[in-house]
Formats: sequence, C-alpha cells, structure tokens
Amino acid sequence: MTGKSFGGCVRYVVQKLGAEVLDWDGVRTDTVASMVADFNLQRKLNPGLEKAVGHIALNWSVHDKAKLSDRVMVERASEYMEKMQITGTQYLIVLHRDREHPHLHIVYNRVNYEGKTIPDRFQHRRNVRVCRELTERHGYYLAPGKGQVKLERLKGADKAKYELHDAIRQALPKAGTWQELESLLRGKGISIDYKYKRGTQQVQGISFRMGELSFKGSSVDRSLSYGAISRQLDQQHSKQEKLVSPGSRQHSPLSQTASPFSGITTGRNLTPGLIEGLLAPATGQAADANDYPFRKKKRSKKKRIRL
Repeated sequence: MTGKSFGGCVRYVVQKLGAEVLDWDGVRTDTVASMVADFNLQRKLNPGLEKAVGHIALNWSVHDKAKLSDRVMVERASEYMEKMQITGTQYLIVLHRDREHPHLHIVYNRVNYEGKTIPDRFQHRRNVRVCRELTERHGYYLAPGKGQVKLERLKGADKAKYELHDAIRQALPKAGTWQELESLLRGKGISIDYKYKRGTQQVQGISFRMGELSFKGSSVDRSLSYGAISRQLDQQHSKQEKLVSPGSRQHSPLSQTASPFSGITTGRNLTPGLIEGLLAPATGQAADANDYPFRKKKRSKKKRIRL
C-alpha cells in the first residue's frame, strides 16, 4: 500500500496493542513523534512525490508458528524487501500479535537516501511471485486453493475477486455452453467480456466484470481461464447430450439390436410414428399386396405365332 501520511501509518503500526518494533533503519525509535519526524524529513528530498509512504503487511500461516522467531521473521522481511527492490531507504519492521497467525508490518520511505523514488509499478504482480518463492524456498505452509481465505477480512478489489471466484465456481457446473454460463452469471450481476485475436473472431481470453471492477479469468483463478472453462463446458455438454439423446445406447433398447440387413431402419433413426407401427399387434403379419411398394411385375407371356 502507498499513502500520503507517515503520521497516520506509523501511529497505526506502532501503537497497536502488543506491537513491538523488531528492526529499523534511518529513524529514531524512542518515540512515535521522532519516527514520524525522521520519515518526513527525508521525504523533503523529493517534494514532488505525493505518496511517499510505503506500507506492507507480511503474513504467515498459523501452521508456521513453530518455525518462526522474531529473528527469523526479521530475516524473511529483509529478504522480501530486497527482492521487492525496497532498498537504500528508511524503514520500520513491527511485529503485531492481534491475530492468531504471525505477521509483520513494514513501513518504508519511498524517497530513498539519495532522494530518488522507489517505484511501485508492477508491485502487486512482483509481490505474488516473491511471496510464493519465499514460501516454497523456506518450506512454509501453502494453502490449497482459496477455500481457507477469510472473506470477511477482505476489502475492495480483493474482496470482489473472491466473490467472483465463488460465484463462477457455483454457476459453472450448471452450464453446458458459454451462453448458459453467461445467463447464470448475469443473474448474479456478473458479465463476461471476450478478448478476440486481432482481425478475427477467435477468442483468446475472457474477463469477468462486476460493477466497475473487471478481472481477467486467469487472475481470478487459473481454473477460470478461457481455455480451462471451455474444456469443462465441453465435458459437461457431452455428458448432457448422452443423458438426453434418444440415440444413446444406455437409454435406447432398440439401438442395442443391430439389424442384419443393410439399409434397414433401426431404433436409432425411427420416428415416433414408425415405432408405434412396428410395435402394433399387426406387426409380423403379411403385408397387404397393395401396400407393398416393391411388388414384382408379372411378365406377360409372349404369344407364339404358328406358321
């Protein structure tokens, strides 16, 4: 997160009940007022940067408690900042104990010691990559899927993304085509935008829109990309066709008996009228000569002329 006020951010992080400053650089830590004054003094090196406050909450799973100590968490926070290119600047690393899971807050100055700006472009994307890398490298717990996310604590775009995820996952098993999926999602206030290959009607990707927010399918979840959803819809459509098709071998006894004659109509392509006719009591009796369309014509005997 980025912001304008070091005063508000530092007071929130440091004055939380049970908070403890574990590490710092470039600021005095005797009082909150001293911290804020030092941050503000350095930001004057770059007065044109309006949002000079950097704030990060670094969280572990409750399953990782036994692996963590204050020293280890500071080491991970330092490793995280280096990979996020937050270097050569003032910072505070503060431990909070108000949640069941271990977590730190990092406050840093986006104006570094040389007066240059620490960029925040692509920070969200880089954050995802770095957090996963550190989690896997150090063997921390990685929850499978999104089932354990506490939605009540999410806000803004993050909350909307998880609401989208749940709504799409609920609607998807009920659909067999994209049109059916669109209809189900429309009832939940969600629309689908298709991205086409330039100059063609070939779909390359999708985005889901809810209100003013829009997210690419793959950013909501990997299983919700255009390709992944298309495969699932195709599978479900095939299952639906097998269940309702009169030609399904599971549901058409007539189709199980193959005709020994080529060209004979079987139960696979009989119309209802023909089926009733075949099942009528008269079936098996000799057909009336007038109803037989392929009667052989009698050959007329040629009269012999006797000389």
